[in-house]
Amino acid sequence: MSAIRPQHLFPLFADIQTLSGVGPKTAPLIERAMGGRIKDLLLTAPTGAIDRSNQPGIANALAGEIGTFLVTVGSHVAPTNRNRPYKINVYDKTGEMEIIYFKARAPQMEQLFPEGTERLISGKTESFNAQVQMTHPDYVLDPEKADSMPAIEPLYPLTAGLSQKMAGKTVRAALSVFETIQEMGEWLDRSFASQQNWAGFQESLKTLHHPSHAVDIKAESPIRRRLAYDELFAKQLAIALVRESTRRAHGREFRHDGHYVQDVLNGAPFKPTSAQSRAFEEIKKDMQSPFRMARLLQGDVGAGKTFVAALAAAYAAEAGVQTALMAPTEILARQHAETLKQMLEPAGLTVQAITGRDKGKVRNALNSGLEAGYIDVVVGTHALFQDSTAFKDLGLVIIDEQHRFGVRDRLRLSDKGQSPDLLVMTATPIPRTLALTSYGDLDSVKLDEKPAGRKPIETRILPLQRLDDVIDGIGRQIKDGNQVYWVCPLVEESELIDLTSAEDRHRQLTAIYGDKVGLLHGRMSGQEKEQISNDFKAGRYKVLVATTVVEVGVDAPDATIMVIEHAERFGLAQLHQLRGRVGRSDKQSSCLLLYKGPLSVSGKARLEIMRESEDGFLIAEKDWELRGSGDLLGARQSGIPDYAFANLDKHKSLLETAVQDARLLVQNDPELKSVRGKAARDLLFLFEQDYGIALMRAG
Repeated sequence: MSAIRPQHLFPLFADIQTLSGVGPKTAPLIERAMGGRIKDLLLTAPTGAIDRSNQPGIANALAGEIGTFLVTVGSHVAPTNRNRPYKINVYDKTGEMEIIYFKARAPQMEQLFPEGTERLISGKTESFNAQVQMTHPDYVLDPEKADSMPAIEPLYPLTAGLSQKMAGKTVRAALSVFETIQEMGEWLDRSFASQQNWAGFQESLKTLHHPSHAVDIKAESPIRRRLAYDELFAKQLAIALVRESTRRAHGREFRHDGHYVQDVLNGAPFKPTSAQSRAFEEIKKDMQSPFRMARLLQGDVGAGKTFVAALAAAYAAEAGVQTALMAPTEILARQHAETLKQMLEPAGLTVQAITGRDKGKVRNALNSGLEAGYIDVVVGTHALFQDSTAFKDLGLVIIDEQHRFGVRDRLRLSDKGQSPDLLVMTATPIPRTLALTSYGDLDSVKLDEKPAGRKPIETRILPLQRLDDVIDGIGRQIKDGNQVYWVCPLVEESELIDLTSAEDRHRQLTAIYGDKVGLLHGRMSGQEKEQISNDFKAGRYKVLVATTVVEVGVDAPDATIMVIEHAERFGLAQLHQLRGRVGRSDKQSSCLLLYKGPLSVSGKARLEIMRESEDGFLIAEKDWELRGSGDLLGARQSGIPDYAFANLDKHKSLLETAVQDARLLVQNDPELKSVRGKAARDLLFLFEQDYGIALMRAG
């Protein structure tokens, strides 16, 4: 899904080998470090800067610091032994210095440092036997060419074989191409840019790569904030276009009495919470609308989002259309299928699971049933949306725990049906910043209540030194008929990391409790995982030692104890997810967070929040505050995009403004035909968010 790129931007998408000085040997190195197109170099933010404006004089040079010196070349001391360095004596008004080169040739050195001439040299100075030295200077220039050395030199990402000098030279060559682009307009509101003390985009990008001060490249500088805003705005503009396109896209009006929904409600062994009822009413309203539904259902741990999904599927089935629910793992897909079968049975609906394990005749039969319309609800992994799977009439797509998919992937799912409604579900409460960044095209509804009768989970924080007490306590729980999850951070023991492995703890607990202890980890096959999960659920195991694979998928309502070893190694959101595996019945449940001291300040704060709160939405925000977006556990899987200039921790306020600005622009100029709209198109192409334009045109 792409759009036609404006011709005036073509030079920026050219290969870096079109730049002077970049040949077939250096191009792969530069591409590995920064990218293979001219625009990739321009959108690579410097990682730091060297201040070469410091000219202290030789006598005032500090060891280990970068300095720039205007010197006169004295004598050359060529080595008598090839293993000895070549030395050049230089001096200024304040003192003398030795320039050191290894494996240097006399003719080359004499040409670079002619005796009696002045040279501008820059590099790191050291002290050896009370003598100031500089080994292999970064710059050696004729004073008349001083302008070719930047006073503030940006530093760029490198790879083996790529020097900082070559990287900088290539970026400056890319900048020369950028300066020839004449037709780029301004997409920012002028009063807003003026209020922020921001220069134009082209000027800001030029200053970033030609900084006047080292502070210019820092995240807090006006230059960097301006470029961060542009990047955030591009992302939000694409999302706003998707949102607008979805709202304008003609869907199908599903209007009927809802008898199937009533059958499901009558057959349920519990009364829905007010949050579940409210969420379904919003979903039903979307499904009755002539426009396609695009909704995010956020359910806190144990809030019952699967039941809301069942009500939506029942409503779709009464309209004569099919529902597809996609889950991230095979084990979760099969569990969802079993749960939905029980929930939808009162309405007489057919539910089937299709996963990678189904092959041959079984798979063919399932595919035939789906295509003929005998299957009302199908549950599976992403294989559901492959070309080989066909539906009679797909009207509702539900995606569960959609951590690994972005906006573009959501758009492709409509191919399987005639404008099917889309419901994205997550049991991981999402911080507002992440919701805006990755789910901004979806209307959101929250499940923030737990079913009646659920008791609060008692959370305790214990040092690992109390391990024997914990094991004794587990024994008492087993005697009382309770089940226990025991989560470890590793699968097998590692010499490099001092953490307990699941296999090691399984051996220890098996020695005490025998065959009542099961083991589950991610390296097992799907069939093994499912068998062990079912055995635990059936009560054949009393203790399940596992890695975080139990975070999503393993469901045993009778489990009342969750033990998490090295809890200080986990993020708050993940601890909350793991804790949510217990407390799913009317029994009192407990979560024991075992830590290895000493705890850091933030580590202690995280565990204290877990003890004080069971509100997943509050915990998600606190996790973001304490750990930051870069360290947020599962960040890459949660859809946080990679940004070149933006830092979501430092530019959070800019994101909020970018969301409002993008939505306002699309609202006022949905075709991006105004002067500002056309300029914004360029921005979408530069930051490769042009799928928004493509969708706008398709819509």
